[in-house]
Amino acid sequence: MLRILLLSFCFSSFFLSAQSVGLDYDLDAPKLIGELPAELDEISGLSVDPNNRNALLVVQDEAGKVFRLNGRTGALEWATNFWKEGDYEGIEAVGEDIWVVKSTGTLYQIIGPGTPGQRVEKFNTHLTGDNDVEGLAYDATKNRLLLACKKDAKDDGNDKNGRYIYAFDLVTKTLGPTPAYAIELEAVQNFLANCTQTAKHAKLCSFFLARDEYDLAPSALAVHPLTGQLFISSSVGKVLMVINASGQIEYLHQLDKKLFPQPEGLAFADDGTLFISSERKKDKAARIYRVAYRAR
Repeated sequence: MLRILLLSFCFSSFFLSAQSVGLDYDLDAPKLIGELPAELDEISGLSVDPNNRNALLVVQDEAGKVFRLNGRTGALEWATNFWKEGDYEGIEAVGEDIWVVKSTGTLYQIIGPGTPGQRVEKFNTHLTGDNDVEGLAYDATKNRLLLACKKDAKDDGNDKNGRYIYAFDLVTKTLGPTPAYAIELEAVQNFLANCTQTAKHAKLCSFFLARDEYDLAPSALAVHPLTGQLFISSSVGKVLMVINASGQIEYLHQLDKKLFPQPEGLAFADDGTLFISSERKKDKAARIYRVAYRAR
């Protein structure tokens, strides 16, 4: 397991340089694609259609239904039912197939989506509703799906002060018994103590350092297609975290709650363009933003 451990002082310079370099996205000035129809108020998962980079695939957490949206306007293009009602939290396109994950850790492989021959295969995993799976991402380098858990289930042998990501092998169609990544509170605290301070540093410290509980609650997960970094959002605290493929924290950012009142979806286009979706909250409609990649 790739554990993000509390590092000694001799490694603090790595964190300083990683933080000082900053992120290659202007998260404070995203471009609004559009506000979504009421049917997608509870948008909970987001993916880019690999066969059409101008199309987005989404699910909402009440209906067993996949929607395809225009990636430039947010307009609904088509929708297809794949299962009965349930708490669906993540979606990812892999080749011609679409995968959807339920909060219980159950995975659904939709083969031939939207065609007359559409069929669905269901895969139960050892995860349960206590894990509260909310993030799903495709790791192309290892041909696997990554499942991010919002909570740590009781009596599972994992440290309660960690948030865990499991890997589902797409060849064997099995979920690994132990986490592929562990994001531990100690590592977050160490990072904040040593990184370059930003304008939002105090708020991040308040969220992670001044509380008795570890409140990071992953709500979305995506793998950067060019760098291999894992981007993780937490609706609680409006946090965006970036870790590298080895599991080390590289960046923390607090999202603007006016723009992202409930960030629940992350996805990348193949050129690095980042998409972020936010559920409806009070008088703010569900919406999707695009953030350009500023490659160095």
